[in-house]
Amino acid sequence: MKKYLVVLLHIGFWSCYLLSLLIIVIVAYRNAAISEREWRMVNALQNLFFFAGLPSIISFYTFYFFLFPRYIQQNKFFIASLFGLFISFVAAFIGYFFLRLFIESGWMIDMDQGGKQGRSTAWMVITSIMLIALICGIVALIMRGFITWFSEIKVKQMLKEKNYEMEMALIKSQLDPHLLFNTINNIDALILRDAVRASDYLNRLSDMMRFVLYETRADKILLAQEIEYIEKYIALQKIRTANETYVKFCVNGAVGDKKIAPMVFIPFIENAFKHTTNKKVENAISITLTIMDKSVELICENKIDSTAARAAVGGLGNELAQKRLALLYGERHTLQINKGEELYRVHLIIPHG
Repeated sequence: MKKYLVVLLHIGFWSCYLLSLLIIVIVAYRNAAISEREWRMVNALQNLFFFAGLPSIISFYTFYFFLFPRYIQQNKFFIASLFGLFISFVAAFIGYFFLRLFIESGWMIDMDQGGKQGRSTAWMVITSIMLIALICGIVALIMRGFITWFSEIKVKQMLKEKNYEMEMALIKSQLDPHLLFNTINNIDALILRDAVRASDYLNRLSDMMRFVLYETRADKILLAQEIEYIEKYIALQKIRTANETYVKFCVNGAVGDKKIAPMVFIPFIENAFKHTTNKKVENAISITLTIMDKSVELICENKIDSTAARAAVGGLGNELAQKRLALLYGERHTLQINKGEELYRVHLIIPHG
C-alpha cells in the first residue's frame, strides 16, 4: 500500500477518535451554566487527554510497530496477548501518573471532587484507561493487518505477472525457432550415424519442452528437477561442438528433497552460452552448484573473446531475472555479476525450503 494511503488511514482514525472525545465532552456539559461551560469543557478535555489520549497513542503505536511484526506476524499469539496486556497496563499507568501529577499541581480539576480518591478508585481509573488503551491497540493490529494483507496481495499480483512474463520469455528465448531448428538439424545429422543417440536427444528436447510448459507453473519445484533440466539443456548445447571439455558442470552437496523457485538458474546459464564465442576452448563455460544447509549457490563463468565483436544478447536478460529474484526472495538472496575483459561471472545464492 502506498505511503500516503497509510498516512490517510492514521489521520482518519485519530480524527474520528478525537471527534468522539469532543462529542462526549460537549454532551456531558451541555446543561452546565453558560458562564462556566467553556472553562469546565477545557479542563475536561485536558483530563481526557491523559485519560484516553496519551495512553491510547502509546498503546496504538506500540501494538502497531512492535507487537504486530514481532509476534502477531510470527503467529506467536499467546505471547502477543501477554505483551498486549502488559503494554496496555504500562500505557494506563503512564496516563494515570500524568493525570494525578497535573491535578495535584492545580493545573486541572480533580475528576473525583478535590482528589479524594481511594486506592480502589485509583485502580478503577487505571483499569478504565487500560481498557481504552487495549481497544486502541486492537484497532492498531487490525489496521496493520489490513495494510500488510493489502500489500501482500499487490506483491503476489506483481509476482504472478512477472512469473507469466518469465514463462513467456523463457519459451521465446530457450525454445525459440532458432534453438529448435539448430537442435533438430543436429539431431537429424545424428540419425544416420547414431540413431540411439539421436533418439536420446529428441527425448531430452521433449522433456525440456514439457518442463518449461507445465512444471514451471508451480511456485516451487524440487531442486533435483531444476538440475535435471540444466543437464539436458547443456547436453543439447554441446551437440554443436565436438569439444568434450567445452562445458564443465558439477553439483556439490546433497540434493535431497530441497525445493526452489523454478527456472532461477537457467537464465544465467543460457546467457553464458550466448556470451561464449569460442567453443573450442577447454572449460569455456564453468557451472558449479553448491548445496548448503539453508541455501544453494550458483557460480557460472564463461570465457569471453574480447577481440570478437558480438551482437547484443537477446533472450531473457539479466534485468528480468534480477527483478524476478527480487520478487521471489527479496533480501534473502545475493547476486553478483562481474564482467571482465576475458571472463563473465555470475554468483547467485538463494535459500531453499
